[in-house]
Amino acid sequence: MSIESLPSTAGAASAESDVLVGRDGAVATITLNRPTRRNAMTLDSWIALRETLAELALDDATRVVILTGAGSDFCTGADLDKRAPMHPLTRMRQINATALAVAEFPKPLIAKVRGYAVGAGWNLALLCDLLIASRDAQFSQIFAKRGLSVDFGGSWLLPRMVGLHRAKRLVMLAEMLDAEQADALGLVSELVEPEKLDATVARFAAGLAQSPTVAVMQSARLIEDGTTSSLRDALENESRSQAVNFATDAPAALRAFVEKRPPSFSGEWQVPQPS
Repeated sequence: MSIESLPSTAGAASAESDVLVGRDGAVATITLNRPTRRNAMTLDSWIALRETLAELALDDATRVVILTGAGSDFCTGADLDKRAPMHPLTRMRQINATALAVAEFPKPLIAKVRGYAVGAGWNLALLCDLLIASRDAQFSQIFAKRGLSVDFGGSWLLPRMVGLHRAKRLVMLAEMLDAEQADALGLVSELVEPEKLDATVARFAAGLAQSPTVAVMQSARLIEDGTTSSLRDALENESRSQAVNFATDAPAALRAFVEKRPPSFSGEWQVPQPS
């Protein structure tokens, strides 16, 4: 297992590194780096991704993360030819820990998808906060064609995103969807021409890097939690989140409004610490 840190201008991906990290100011890019396997993930790959996310979560200089795949594809899920010699339940729990790390990542996480995103690879993209796809992208809950049931959170994600019967169709028939079909189901945040994918993702990331990240991410989690909470619970969660915002970036926004200038958000705690 290898995690290699590279500048954002790095060229060809190193063959021995399953996960690469590039940085451009406040934006970090994680690249799944197994292009000869269409970025299918071994257990070590999943663990490397989880460890990379943990490092970036604690890096104050990183405000937004882009997740993408090397070569022509995003990710084709688990590499079934490279299964670790351990009990399947233990292996799945390791992979599930990565799914939770993606879902609970505390900063904006953008999936940049071109080519194939299938099986756990599609659910990996769906767990991100935004999924920006090229029109040449293709998607499938391919598990049934491999004699498997849905995993990497798909059983939780899909009914909430497309409804019960459409979710069942996606996983039971394991059909391949083109990007237009995925977009029509509401499973894509932004659909762009292939030549515009990089620029569009960079634009989204730059905007989020300048946003009040704490407030934005609290909103994202409130929306997610709201699908299973009562109105009373949602209002209480909103109140707690606003209390955090009032001591983080809201004061800067208020000062900027009064001074008639654009705000600058730091995401820093504004309450004075006792000496």
